[in-house]
Amino acid sequence: MNHLARPAGRRGAARVLLAAATCLALATGCSGGSGDTASQTSEKKPAAAGAEAFPVTLANAWGKTTVEKKPVKVATVSDGDTSIALALGLVPVLTPDAEDGGPVPEYKQRAIDKLGAGELKTYDDTDGTDYEALAAAQPDVILGMNTWSMDTDYAKLEPIAPVVTYADKAHADTLTWQERLTTAAKALGMTEEAEKVVAANDKAVADAAAEHSEFEGRTYTYAVVHPEQITFMSHADQDPGVFEDLGLSKTDKAGDYDAEKNAVSLENLDQLEADVLLMTYPFGDNGLLSASDLESNKVFQSLDVVRNKHYAVVPSENTLASAVAYPDALSAPWVVEQLTPLLAKAVAGE
Repeated sequence: MNHLARPAGRRGAARVLLAAATCLALATGCSGGSGDTASQTSEKKPAAAGAEAFPVTLANAWGKTTVEKKPVKVATVSDGDTSIALALGLVPVLTPDAEDGGPVPEYKQRAIDKLGAGELKTYDDTDGTDYEALAAAQPDVILGMNTWSMDTDYAKLEPIAPVVTYADKAHADTLTWQERLTTAAKALGMTEEAEKVVAANDKAVADAAAEHSEFEGRTYTYAVVHPEQITFMSHADQDPGVFEDLGLSKTDKAGDYDAEKNAVSLENLDQLEADVLLMTYPFGDNGLLSASDLESNKVFQSLDVVRNKHYAVVPSENTLASAVAYPDALSAPWVVEQLTPLLAKAVAGE
């Protein structure tokens, strides 16, 4: 499912959501880690053999990128690109500090631990991409499949190493995580590994859906409390996303909303009615209202979906709301793992 807000890369939603709160369409720092182990791990773990023959040339929105030989040292310029590397079993030699010095999301930490990477070597990207730090890392390739700053970054990154990014500027918003992963994998000689990642995610979704046949055919509404409005996220032209992959379907009211017309007023909260209602509050105190404020609203309390306890909050503090909004190669299976029991309880009215 697409965006809660438009991030610079996939910085968790943290920085961008907070910035938007002082200033939508739903995947993809202040202190860096020491990370010597991560750098060494990347050099010791070259990409596994793939079907690609090198050199590999890929077109991009700024020209083309040629990777002369199979890369060993990979750098990333967004958290979503870091997820691509980790999902493929590679530890980046350098990556932006997506957590701003805070805790690493569970799904990311699992991958780091599995690879024995210790603490990733990061750069502070508070003021944007650190070109000097990237140049000093001497990467063989730079992944930039998940960033919105490539228009300004490309010319400065290209002299450092081949830049793997999207073929059209519009793709910064439109590519699925599978498409981003697949493109990056071609440049890394890891197409087979990428196919395995996609297949594993497909299996996770299919297994969860099979275990919860009660989801099939149930309508849902997914709404996000932004700073200035309650947003009807599951509108008619919204990407189906994980909710529908698990068997749910949009309500008839979804047709009344689109990416531009998506605000639900407090007087019209009945528009949220569905078999299952899911809300999220990623802006915290900067949101239009808190969960307790909404749940004490008389109109909200009168909804059948609320009275019958088919309502649930998708948590943001553990990054689930962000991961639902910006799925990537690493977070997608974890989203299914976390969301499925929440949905099961909502469907059952528990």
